[in-house]
Amino acid sequence: MNWIAIDELSSKLPIPNGYRIEQLKRSEIPELIRCFKVWFPDVTVGAECCYQREDFYSREVFIKGEPERDVIVFLIKKDQEPVAMFSMQRSEDTLTLYGRIGAIAPRYRGEKLAYIAPALLEAMGRAMGMEVIYALAEFTIPNMQMVLEKAGFQIIGIVPASDRLMVAPGVIKRVYEAIYVKVLAADADVLRPQPESMTPRTKALYDFLFAG
Repeated sequence: MNWIAIDELSSKLPIPNGYRIEQLKRSEIPELIRCFKVWFPDVTVGAECCYQREDFYSREVFIKGEPERDVIVFLIKKDQEPVAMFSMQRSEDTLTLYGRIGAIAPRYRGEKLAYIAPALLEAMGRAMGMEVIYALAEFTIPNMQMVLEKAGFQIIGIVPASDRLMVAPGVIKRVYEAIYVKVLAADADVLRPQPESMTPRTKALYDFLFAG
C-alpha cells in the first residue's frame, strides 16, 4: 500500500494560484521545525510536539527519495517560501488514513490553504485504496471543524481530555477533540451493528449519529 506521488494528485486539490505542494525533503527538515514553532507555538506538548524534533523525522517520516514509512509530510510553498504543512499517517492493517497535524504561517491564513488538507487526505486515501479516512479537530481551532464539515467529513464523536496543549504561556491543559470520519469503502462492505449488540445508551447514540 504505497504512498502516491503528490504530482499525481495535485490536479485534484484546491491549490490557490501561486502556490504548490511538495513532499518534504531531508534538507528542509530544520527549516520546517523552525517554521512549525512559529506557526503553531502552542504545540510544545501533546501528541504532535514530535514535529518539533528532528529525530522524529528520521525515525518515522517518509522523506522524499528515501524508503517509505507510515507518516508523510507535505509542504505548501509560495515561490521558494514554505507557508504551510500537512501530515498524514497510514495503517495498512486497517486500510485507514489519519490526517495528522497541519499548520499555516499566520500571514497566509486568509488564503484558504486549510481546504487543501482534507482534499489531499481524500485524494490520497482513494488513490491508495484506503477504506476510511479520519482526522481530529481540537475545540481550540473551530475553523478546522468547519473545513472538515465542508469537505463532507462527519463528526462521529468527541473525546474528552484526549490531548495536551499549551493554552497560555506556561499553562498546559488537557483539551477535547472532535473525531471526523469519511468512509470510502462501499456500503456493502460495511457490517453495521445490530440492535441486540448494543446497550440502550449505545443504540441511542448510534441512532443519533447514523440513522438514515
